[in-house]
Amino acid sequence: MALLRSVSNGFSAVFRHFASSSGCTIYSLSSGHVKCGVSVIRVSGPQTKQALRAIVGNSEYEPKQRQAYLKSFYHPTSKEIIDKGLLLWFPGPASFTGEDACEFQVHGSLAVIAAMLDALGQLPGLRPAQPGEFTKRAFFGGKLDLTAVEGLSDLIHAETEAQRKQALLQSTGTLGRLYDNWRKRLIRCAAHLEAYIDFAEDEQIEGGVILNLTKELRAVQREIRAHLNDQRQGELLRDGVRTVIIGAPNVGKSSLLNLLCQRAVSIVTEQAGTTRDIIETTHSFGGYPVIFADTAGLRKHTTDAIEVEGMARAKQCLAQSDLILLLTEAKALRDVDSNESLNDHIESYLQELDIPKDLCSGKYLQLVANKTDTLPKEESQRLSKLNNVLTISCHKQDNLPQFLGYLEQLLVQLCGTPQAEHPRITQSRYRQQLERCIEHINIFLRDYKPDVYPDMAIAAQQLRKSVRCIERITGHVSCEDILDVVFKDFCIGK
Repeated sequence: MALLRSVSNGFSAVFRHFASSSGCTIYSLSSGHVKCGVSVIRVSGPQTKQALRAIVGNSEYEPKQRQAYLKSFYHPTSKEIIDKGLLLWFPGPASFTGEDACEFQVHGSLAVIAAMLDALGQLPGLRPAQPGEFTKRAFFGGKLDLTAVEGLSDLIHAETEAQRKQALLQSTGTLGRLYDNWRKRLIRCAAHLEAYIDFAEDEQIEGGVILNLTKELRAVQREIRAHLNDQRQGELLRDGVRTVIIGAPNVGKSSLLNLLCQRAVSIVTEQAGTTRDIIETTHSFGGYPVIFADTAGLRKHTTDAIEVEGMARAKQCLAQSDLILLLTEAKALRDVDSNESLNDHIESYLQELDIPKDLCSGKYLQLVANKTDTLPKEESQRLSKLNNVLTISCHKQDNLPQFLGYLEQLLVQLCGTPQAEHPRITQSRYRQQLERCIEHINIFLRDYKPDVYPDMAIAAQQLRKSVRCIERITGHVSCEDILDVVFKDFCIGK
């Protein structure tokens, strides 16, 4: 049937690409390009065993698989010893790439690494690996799907504990298994429909087939919609929560940034309007990544051209943010005595700063009252009891532990907690393809008419398209434009 032929053609294209790319043996340094105690050099491809024997100086050497051997390594041309280290042999398909592979663990000096790479380069059939080529071979060899590949890339680049957990779950296939489950169910629905179209009259296929597949389609549709309704938690955790500190001039925005970062990131003076440009810095809070942005103070009327440009940039930064820390002076809240009046104050303050409502739409806004040390103690305590307001004194660092604790809770709320049972969307392209998948299912359910077979045949094409959307996420179809973007982000030895 057409769907099965389409899937088969997709796999054929993938494996033809893999076959054409795996004819040579590749090598590279897999550990960091810095001086260290131990460096790992990886080799993968059909000539791996010959390369291994050449480097150890024994043409008949037969190492046992997945065992470490202490060996001397020699240059194949000069026969001089390069170093003494560990050798590991991984025969395919039980290797990372699915090919024959080995690793040389040597001392991490630049000279030893250069000599080992030169030695491997002298051997016939070997060439240096391209960026991400080991992982690309693992993908084409069926060891990883595209979501696992991207999870591995995220794991390599993870900077916080929560990022590490999320990337590890994805790299081990939790997200790929979820998408593959939907793919198989959609293929089954499409195959049953095509069988009904092709053979219903001749073979008297039960009419309940159509009812069952529409029920299954609606079930898949509900699951995908629930998956999409995640408030972008996975993407926020992967990319970092863009947090903008905004407010009137001289309310302490730069002081708050310096306090949060525990270093002098922004210049702080008594003069208002010191900050004119956007100052960004990335930090980890409770294992969650945050990209703080200090901005120019906002006000409605000014004739200073530089200040005008600074305010325009502040609003651009606000539009691109995920979390807004709206900073004001505590004394400005003296007349606020309830949560209702607090909301009125926030709205009035945004108007005073000339911030349109649509700039804050869809973002989490947190009011922060600074300079609580200028208020009497009883007034400061009254403010701290209001909902949706954080009180702090950047000068005296009052309420700092409470402030940081609340900020960590806020980040957990925005990013969620990585769980194997509920893998999250981590890439915008996943979201786009899943939305298209739902759209194709909707079109099928809308256009399908049981008594009009031509319409049924046309509607069946929508199921094929829905399957292809899932396959574009996992890489089951040949999509070179996606693959090139994914693999170019890897280091050479990965």
